[in-house]
Amino acid sequence: MPLIRLDKFLSDSGAGTRSEVKKLVKTGRVTVNGITAKDCSAKVDTCANVCVNGTEVYYSKYIYLMLNKPAGVISATKDKKDKTVIDLLRPPYSKMQLFPAGRLDKDTVGLLLITNDGDFAHSTLSPSKHISKTYYAEAEGHFTPDIVSVFEEGITLDDGYVCKSASISIDTLTEDRIKAYITVTEGKYHQIKRMIEALGGKITYLKRIAFGEIKLDESLEGGEYRSLNAEELAYVSSVKESSI
Repeated sequence: MPLIRLDKFLSDSGAGTRSEVKKLVKTGRVTVNGITAKDCSAKVDTCANVCVNGTEVYYSKYIYLMLNKPAGVISATKDKKDKTVIDLLRPPYSKMQLFPAGRLDKDTVGLLLITNDGDFAHSTLSPSKHISKTYYAEAEGHFTPDIVSVFEEGITLDDGYVCKSASISIDTLTEDRIKAYITVTEGKYHQIKRMIEALGGKITYLKRIAFGEIKLDESLEGGEYRSLNAEELAYVSSVKESSI
């Protein structure tokens, strides 16, 4: 396995800037394979068990963050008028060239992946990957239980496009409102909203809760983020490998 300097391992894992991780090591808050680290320049295996304040961090050539996107923030790297998802990041991430993999509408909340891995981001947008996206949705309108089969058959949008088969699991259904979980494998512009509108309804709340095998960490408040864990990183690797 390749060996790299401990300070690079820590900074690339998102533990802090080079100066910040040096302070972490100096104050004895970093361990490598269970032993307290004393030298930032020491070479470590990229697969070593490295912990900061008792929490394991993972080295990666690329950065992958799970963000719980709040409403009112746009999925872009910069904008003259609105706050972007990148504006939510703190150092060291705010100093890196990160960008959202995919997008969520301004008023849609929930799971958004932030990275600097262009290949992965491109893979997630590829229709051939059939990556599922699951949302919790609330909508106004007059819906009937046969909405399940309507989603499965494929809804025709306002521009004539026929959506691929999708699934909807009804949580609550009343005379004029529905709460449900919707899973699609496409990423058409405003797709969930347009699907509901095609049925005469209107989305009032939309939250993405899963992207492929990665599920939103519900402990994250709106605007908070964390690095992907080992299991989630394994899924990222599987998506990239399927592109080769």
